[in-house]
Amino acid sequence: MWALAVALLLAHNAYLWLGKGVVPDTDIMALLPVQQRDPVLQQAFTHMVDAAQQRVIVLVGADDWVHARTAADAYNAVLAKHSALLQTGMQLSEQSQQDWLAPSQQMRLSLLTPAQQAALRQQPAKYWADTALQQLYSPFSGPKLGAWQDDPFGLFSGWVQARAQETPVRPRDGYLFVEDKGRPYIVLLMTLRQPAFSMATQRAVLPLLEQAGVAARQAVPSVELVSAGVVLHAGAGSAQASREMSTIGIGSLLGIVLLMWLTFRSLRPIVLIMLSIAGGCLAAFSLCWLIFGQVHLLTLVFGASLIGVAQDYGIYFLCSRTAADCKLDSWQLLRRLMPGLLLTLAAAVIGYVGLALTPFPGLRQMALFSVIGLLFAWLTVVFWFPALVSASTLNGSSFAAWFGQTRRHWPLLQWNRATLLAALLFAAFAFSGIARLKVNDDIRSLQTPPKALLADQIKLGKLLDAPTPVQFYLVRGASAEQVLQREEVLKQKLEPLVASHIISGYQAMSNWTPSMQAQQANRSLVTQALLAPDGPLKALAAQLGEDDSWIKQMRERALSGAASANGGQALTPEAFLKTAASEPSRHLWLGQVDSQQGSVYASIVALRGLNNYANLPVLKQAGEQLDGVQWVDKVSEISSVLGHYRQYMGWVLLGAYAAIFLLLFSRYRLAAWRVLAPPAVASIAILALLGVIGQPLQLFHVLALMLILGLGVDYGIFLQEQSMQRDRFAWLTVGLSAASALLSFGLLALSGTPPLHAFGFTMLIGIAVVWMTAPCFSQDSPREEK
Repeated sequence: MWALAVALLLAHNAYLWLGKGVVPDTDIMALLPVQQRDPVLQQAFTHMVDAAQQRVIVLVGADDWVHARTAADAYNAVLAKHSALLQTGMQLSEQSQQDWLAPSQQMRLSLLTPAQQAALRQQPAKYWADTALQQLYSPFSGPKLGAWQDDPFGLFSGWVQARAQETPVRPRDGYLFVEDKGRPYIVLLMTLRQPAFSMATQRAVLPLLEQAGVAARQAVPSVELVSAGVVLHAGAGSAQASREMSTIGIGSLLGIVLLMWLTFRSLRPIVLIMLSIAGGCLAAFSLCWLIFGQVHLLTLVFGASLIGVAQDYGIYFLCSRTAADCKLDSWQLLRRLMPGLLLTLAAAVIGYVGLALTPFPGLRQMALFSVIGLLFAWLTVVFWFPALVSASTLNGSSFAAWFGQTRRHWPLLQWNRATLLAALLFAAFAFSGIARLKVNDDIRSLQTPPKALLADQIKLGKLLDAPTPVQFYLVRGASAEQVLQREEVLKQKLEPLVASHIISGYQAMSNWTPSMQAQQANRSLVTQALLAPDGPLKALAAQLGEDDSWIKQMRERALSGAASANGGQALTPEAFLKTAASEPSRHLWLGQVDSQQGSVYASIVALRGLNNYANLPVLKQAGEQLDGVQWVDKVSEISSVLGHYRQYMGWVLLGAYAAIFLLLFSRYRLAAWRVLAPPAVASIAILALLGVIGQPLQLFHVLALMLILGLGVDYGIFLQEQSMQRDRFAWLTVGLSAASALLSFGLLALSGTPPLHAFGFTMLIGIAVVWMTAPCFSQDSPREEK
């Protein structure tokens, strides 16, 4: 029956992974309680990040424009052959640039910058007449767009210049470029055809970019290439993880195999333990998928820790089989071991059930995954091990005998001076370390990108002055018009921050399409300030020697053009988004979005030049008290989620200690504390050590403390069980389990990936302390073993 159950699990996993091609969920926000998730906010972030993570930007810099173009052409020539992987930017033409401005030019009376609005209200007619004359006669009066008669006062040219200031990128010879201290950098924009986080994409794209870089350097040896893109960071992270997992994984596997071989002189125990762990993993994934419809990547990472716990059941049985009388049947042995096995399973399940009681769906999924995995691993040991292992198939080795006897050298906890001195020293160390312990939930501390990539990212950000995709304002309203009006109020708050250089500027849809209210106000302002019968047009006509008919003609030309523009309709975001000019701004407009309160309209106001994170509170304050405006700091939000998890896990850990103590009390009575003391001492020692070495506490430290509790309780139970109390193989069971855990998880401390290092470091210290102290809390007498 159990073979049939395992076969069904295997078939279901094969269907999911190979047939259905399932991919674990990687959205960390999916781990939050549903009521805390904001669909509009989620869509806004996706809107910003999806576009950013698929983009690859390369700056091709050279000493002069000719060399930069030569290198860029060589770079593009390589990429052009692989259009299925990368979509490269289009060549710009003069016509395409004119097409960009045409829709806005028709609406020129409706488009004014804040400075122009102020000037129209404050400056006299003479000022505007002089401005118009300067526009007409001076060759240095700035770019002219269209006929002078259409924009005599240069308002539209000024508005276009303001829009151009939103980016330092300029067109030249069909390319986009930026300039830094006289050095030209051609901007190559590419879009990935496949997901950036796909390892297949990384394996295909990264060598291609390297090949293009070689071609550019061959064409111009002195060329400077500055590259940025999520795929570059993801590729570097994947490569590092693969290297580490290969090295650490092979090392730990060889270590465990060697340990088992030295102990049992047979491969059968190794295969059996792997069988129990595999059964647990297959069942955990299948059932979690059926229950939740999705399994999160973090669940798999945390669920992998059950390997360290699940192997204990098999080691416990195998060591007991080795130590037991040959005449004792394996099924009889199992019945004798069943109280201890049940207790270890119950203690582990209690710890994970604590997770299931939290309001976080992510933690509930992790808890269920672990409980199912442990239960099926335990059942595999119970159903299969007695049938597959007999006294004749398993023999102890001289190494096993030697190791079991080493227990006699461990001191026992007693009321004497040595114990009191050790307790005082440990208390002093714990108090000193924990008093200095700090926490850090900042997700940026969990990332260590290569220095070269980081340097490129910083340089590219400064040269392009691009907005950050993780800090922005989310603006909502009942209609598109209300959203635009609220953006305009927000922009008034941001102008002082631009003036004080806290940010260099902002991008907003209302920069291109003001609200209808603002468009009407702009038209009225221009009409009253410039087109009035006794206004600047009259003064200008006098300067030019024109008569009243010229004034009438100019006035009617401006007003009729405004009336007929856009079919007589005001410019709206929907109409603007259909134009080519909207391409760089489309990520700012979310349009109509379904939310928990019904359908709303939403947009994003992105910030440029945000280089000092200390200014984030100032920016947050600028959006406060404004209707429909929400400051979004995704880095802080994710860091907050990690902080919530850390705190919850801390409380769950304490609750698990209490619940497991009650369970143990039912069997060991007043000796129950001896089982829990080793993992508790190890946890306190780890917290103190983190404080002493100045390493802040993170979520991954706490997750490891939970695993240390599960493993440490097993060790205590093995040593306290009456059936094995005087048996040196109880110590062998603990030794094998601890050594396997150290090899499996402790070696992660060597990882250069901060979360893995934090987890591995905690496991390394914690398991070592539990292993070393567990015999000290035992009630055994070494003399009895002699």
